Amino acid sequence: MVYVIASTCIDVKDGACQVVCPVECIYEGGRMMYIHPVECISCGLCLSVCPVDAIWEEDDLPGHEERFRRINAEFFGPEVTGWGDPGGASPTYRTDKDHPEVASAQSKEHA
Repeated sequence: MVYVIASTCIDVKDGACQVVCPVECIYEGGRMMYIHPVECISCGLCLSVCPVDAIWEEDDLPGHEERFRRINAEFFGPEVTGWGDPGGASPTYRTDKDHPEVASAQSKEHA
């Protein structure tokens, strides 16, 4: 079971999750971080350090966050970054792009 980053990460991007991830499967987008579902080894370290409780086991996602399972996966596809399975986060795999649903989300400052 992999982990998913959900809506509370939008406009936060604390980055503690990236630091602790042993396989570097957490990538930085413009407004939030994304977990690569194929690269995640389900260790749970990211979950333990997220200051905004944005990370969930995929089977535990609340109903209102369920779409983030798809959003995290689609971030790596041709419609957003086209990265596929890059094999680990690095400066090469950092972008200001976001999944369209994240890019169009209302800013927390204006919520």
